[in-house]
Parts: sequence; structure tokens; C-alpha cells
Amino acid sequence: MSVCHHVLFQPLVHFLRHVSFPPDPHLLPTALKSCPALPLVRALHAATVAAGIARDPFVSSSLLHTYLRFGATPDARAVLDGMPQKTVVGWSALVAAHAARGDTEGAWRLLKEMRRGTAGGGGGVEPNAITWNGLVSGFNRSGRARDAVVALARMHGEGVLRPDATGVSCALSAIGDLGTEAVAVGEQLHGYSVKSGCRLGFVVTALIDMYGKCGRADEIVRVFNESSHMDVATCNGPSSPVYLETLKSNGKDLEAVELFREMQAQGIEPNSVTIPCVLPAFANVAALMHGRSAHCFALRKGFLHDVYVCSALVDMYAKCGRVRNARRIFDAMPSRNVVSWNAMIGGYAMHGEAKTAVRMFDSMLMCKQKPDMVTFTCVLQACSQAGLTEEGRRYFKEMQHEHGIYPRIEHYACMVTLLGRAGKLDEAYDLITDMPFEPDGCIWGSLLGSCRVHGNVDLAEVAAEKLFHLEPDNAGNYVLLSNIYASKKMWGGVNRIREMMKDMGLKKEMGCSWIEIKNKVHTLLAGDDSHPMMTAITEKLKQLNIEMRRLGFAPSTYFVLHDVEEQEKDDILAVHSEKLAVALGLISTSPGTPLRVIKNLRICDDCHEAMKFISCFEGREISVRDTNRFHHFRDGKCSCGDYW
Repeated sequence: MSVCHHVLFQPLVHFLRHVSFPPDPHLLPTALKSCPALPLVRALHAATVAAGIARDPFVSSSLLHTYLRFGATPDARAVLDGMPQKTVVGWSALVAAHAARGDTEGAWRLLKEMRRGTAGGGGGVEPNAITWNGLVSGFNRSGRARDAVVALARMHGEGVLRPDATGVSCALSAIGDLGTEAVAVGEQLHGYSVKSGCRLGFVVTALIDMYGKCGRADEIVRVFNESSHMDVATCNGPSSPVYLETLKSNGKDLEAVELFREMQAQGIEPNSVTIPCVLPAFANVAALMHGRSAHCFALRKGFLHDVYVCSALVDMYAKCGRVRNARRIFDAMPSRNVVSWNAMIGGYAMHGEAKTAVRMFDSMLMCKQKPDMVTFTCVLQACSQAGLTEEGRRYFKEMQHEHGIYPRIEHYACMVTLLGRAGKLDEAYDLITDMPFEPDGCIWGSLLGSCRVHGNVDLAEVAAEKLFHLEPDNAGNYVLLSNIYASKKMWGGVNRIREMMKDMGLKKEMGCSWIEIKNKVHTLLAGDDSHPMMTAITEKLKQLNIEMRRLGFAPSTYFVLHDVEEQEKDDILAVHSEKLAVALGLISTSPGTPLRVIKNLRICDDCHEAMKFISCFEGREISVRDTNRFHHFRDGKCSCGDYW
């Protein structure tokens, strides 16, 4: 508990201990609502029992919701059981809490108890819209997308209620997470929302998000055209946010960048809605010059008072490797919301500046900004990137006990990565087996990645078998296990995995990198020679390889998938996409110019060593953003300290 909270609540506790008359039942709910720590909640609860007002409807309801805020579901259930009249609100809150924890069985069991009543507790209570919305949104927040859709289907199938706008938006979010397999259900909800008039702004946003995740660009356009809440000027024409959002939602970032360039060439001005739509596309391909152009335009037009524009700028600069610029935008914001704070904390985490990210989180709390699930994902990622194991454990506990946020699948994935990278693989495995819901591919993938770092074949095989069952078509899982075998020279295992992939028709995902040169983004593919400057790129790489070998640099070839001769391994490594992108940057820019590269896969050990050498030999600062983090290479060293 902070000193501030201690000073505020110590007189209250002292008062409750020494007064000779019972506390006011209308005062205690207010105190409970402001209570900063679970021990104080229990102290106040004890005071209500002593005063004989614990069964007062206002007091008991406040106690129940306060316990749930701190994740103390057993205490909340005890309060509910002690209520003379169990209300639909109390039952619904408890049901939603179990759903938010991912406790599918517990949530449905409580719903059943709610309907039939409990021994000595009076008759049953029929669930209402609040109950069902709590189930759907709770399952969705805990990463149980399929259970959320099942809850909506049961609600509809029982014919008792029809979902309202809140239930529709939560269900659409879950459907988007399931992807194309559930898009038919999303289309039915879309039709229902039109017929029933559920066309609030957040429903429209949820529809766009759902169709975007399912790759249905045409449907995104239809949603915008149907919506009566969108301004006509922003819904029509090639410069509209609808088309930018359509391209961005379908991973067509380069097309979105080109569309924005075309808008500028035609003299079509973006507005405060367009800019936040296109900035993520700039960020995804590191189109820094375009991002700067949008920033300058926003400055000229006075858009920097808009919290959404500024938050998008913070995110863009951080993802383009300019975390200092992101911080300047953040510090100058007239107002900030949780998205702003998350963008800044996440930016520091991405750049491996864990201690700064943690300080930002502390500042966020001091400014009375309530963190959300994304905030803790960013903080835990920061800890895992820098090996702050104890700090990560502490934040994981505080998230639940001090902030009432139940861990979702991504939080557990961060913890598995945190423990695994620190070499605590058995503890990471124990955490997985103790999770309140079934681990998904992200969880097992985190463990498998850590097994690669530490060469743990036995646990890698356990994780890989889980992944083969959960994600049978994901070639990356097979390749990762094969690389672990290769690192131990277990060529029989390598050949077995190769045959499995061949039989299933799986191919390793092609590496792809992007680099911005003179206001144009270039795409380089591993093993692809279609770039018009490929001859010069190849020649530059040959020169670099000669210099590297002359100065004693040897490629890391232990992880290459196939059991081939060393020279052939060198040839395989020479065409990795990030090397192609850096070579293009070296021959296309002036000496000393920093280079920024984005890659769609994790940077390999050999390329990581090569970048350190090139940064020193060429006197360049090279930034590579892979799927995990930024690597800033300067003077032969990497900002990650080789902890990645």
C-alpha cells in the first residue's frame, strides 16, 4: 500500500475500531468503492459484521463487487451466500467474474445454481441481459473466444432474451478472434444489428474489427455505407478512412501507404479521422518519412489536441524505431487516455528499455490513470525482454490482487516467456499446467521458443506435440523443433520433421523485410531475385562476406534446417531477407546514414551476429524490428545485450 493510501485510510480503520455506534450503511459502500487494498476490504467487512449491518443490501452488494474487483471470488461468493435475497445483479457479477478468469465450467455451474437457487437461499433467479452480456464479454476478455460465441448461441437458442448492443459488440470481437471459421455467425449478428437498430458507434467499430480479422474487405465497406452515424464526407471517396481501414485490416500496409501518397499528390487533405487510420500502416512497414509527413500535417491543422491522433503518433514513432520522438509527442499531449500510456509503455518495451517502461507504468498510476489488460501485457513484455524475472512475477500478482484484472492468455504467455528465457523452464511448464484455462498455441509456442534458446529437447518435444495438435498447419512450429534437433546434431529428428512437413504439404514461411529509402518502402524476400537492384545487392553481400571472413567472423550455421555441407549452409544464410534489406540500404544511402529494417519473422542468430559486424565495419547504426522487439546495432554491439 502506498504512503498516500495509508495516510488516508488509517484514520478510518482507527475510527471503526473505537466508535461506540454502528457505522452508517450508506457510508461504508463509499469507503469500499475507494478501498485500495484487499486487507482493508476485509477489515471493513469485519467491521460491518461486528456492527450487524453485513446483510444490509447496500453493504453486501458493495462488498461483493469490491471483492470481485480484487479477484477474491471465494470471498465474493461467501458474501452472496450470506445475502437474505440474492439479486440478479449479484449473481451476474459472480458469473461474469468466473467467465473473465476463463473458468468456463465454474461460470456455467454458477448460472445453473442461479436459476435453481441454493439450499436455504431461497428460490432461483432468472438471468437477464446483464448476466448474458457478462458471460459473453467475460469469456471474450479471458481469451475464450469460442466459449463467448457458445454463450451467445445459448442465449439466443433459449429464446429468453435477445442480445443488446453490448452483447453484440462483445460477441463480434470473439468471432473476429476465431477468424473465418465463425464469420457466418458474424454475418448473422450483422444482420441482427441492422434489423434491431443496434447501430451504435461501438457496434460499428466491432463489425469493422470482426470483418477485418476475417479478411472481408468488401463487408467493411458495406458497414461504413450502412452506418448512419458516420459523416457522409468521411464515408465516400478514395481518401476516406473506410478504404484506409479496409487495407490496414487486411494486412495491406503498403497499399495503404501508396493510397496516402496518392491522396497527397491529388491535393486531397486527410483529416483527424484519416490520420489515426493510416499511421498504423506506416508503423507496420517503418515508413518513417510518411509518418513524419502526417505528423507535420496534423501540427499545421491543429490536430495535436486530439488524443487519438497523438496516441497514434506515439505508436508510429515507437514502431519506426524513434522512441525518443514518441516520448516528445507523449509529453506534449494536453490530455492522455489509457491508449496513450499503453503506446508509450509498449514502445519502451519493444525497444528493450524495460526499466523506463516500468517507470512509465509507475507514473501512470501516480496520474490516477487506471491500467487495463493491455497495460500489463506491455509491462510484462518489458520484463521478459530484459530478464527482470522477479519484477515480472510481482506485476503478474499485482495485476490480479491490486487492480482486479484477471490474467488473459497473453499475460500467461508473457510469464512463460519471462521464465523460459531466464532458464526456469520447469517453472514455466508448471505455470502452464496450473492455468485456469486450456493453454493455446501462443503459450506452447512461448515455451518451445525458450527450449530453443536453452537447448532443452525433452520439453521442446512436449510443447511441439501440443502445437502440432492445436496448429497442425503452422509450419513454423515444425521448423522450430527441427532447428532444436539440428542444434544438437540430431539429424534423425530433423529428417522426421522434414518428412512430416512434406507429407502435410507444409512449407516454411518465407522471410520478408521492409526498408524505407528516399520516401519509398522496398520489400525484400528471402531467396527472391526479383528486386531491380538485386545484382548490386548480391555483390555488396559478397564483399561483406569476404571482409567478415578476413576479420575472423564465422557464420552461425547450427540452426539451419537441413543436414548439408557447410558451404551450402553459408549460401542459405546469405539470402535472409534482413541481410538483403541492409545491403540495399548500404548501396542506396550516404555513408553514416542510419538504416531501419522491419522483418516478419524472428531474426536468426547468424543475421544478428552479421548485423553487429556490419554496424562496426560500415560505421552505421542499424535498427532491425523483428516479431519480438527492436535490435539497435551500433559499433559492433546490440541494444538487446544478446538477451533475445
